[in-house]
Amino acid sequence: MKKCNSLEEVRIELDLIDDQLVDLIAQRSHLVKQAASFKNTMEEVKAGSRIEYILQKVRHSAIQKGISPNMISELFKIMIDEMVETEISEFRNSSAF
Repeated sequence: MKKCNSLEEVRIELDLIDDQLVDLIAQRSHLVKQAASFKNTMEEVKAGSRIEYILQKVRHSAIQKGISPNMISELFKIMIDEMVETEISEFRNSSAF
């Protein structure tokens, strides 16, 4: 963890991390779109047990890293809900052929 010497330095570091987070979320989104092509049913797309597994895993990881598990699980829930909607669209489009 970098030790910053000013508020400006902290903000620069935060901006860099924000850019990295957006890049990682974009990568995740692209993988989710790919996942749709490997699924055969809408239930597989919705993958309730997989979502529960992910939420538990990130909560555990947050606790290990000393950050709020509630915040992390809420962020992931929002992200996953949106990505499932994207995956549903991809699945429907691929099933149309």
